[in-house]
Amino acid sequence: MPEADWTVWAVIGLSALVTFSFRFGGLSLAQRLPQKGPVKKGLDALPGCILISLVAPGVLHTGPWGLVGALAAAGLTIATKNVFIAMAAAMAIVAGARYLGW
Repeated sequence: MPEADWTVWAVIGLSALVTFSFRFGGLSLAQRLPQKGPVKKGLDALPGCILISLVAPGVLHTGPWGLVGALAAAGLTIATKNVFIAMAAAMAIVAGARYLGW
């Protein structure tokens, strides 16, 4: 086996080991986290914060129509409980605004 092939397999193996270690460590530490109090409340709010941090830059980069689309998606998700319909409507709003040159 050439040296380059060995190096590739070593990198893949070490990457898998590091990934497994992070996941196992996270699960092990999660059992020791407080089950009530301010730390618990903060950790419960974390998924929403991550979602906003991923969505907000795209919405702001798209401009006012991106904000309109995001608000429409949020409203339709609440009203219909169907994320697919909400996302399709938001994309249609932004695409329509771009098509019309707004």
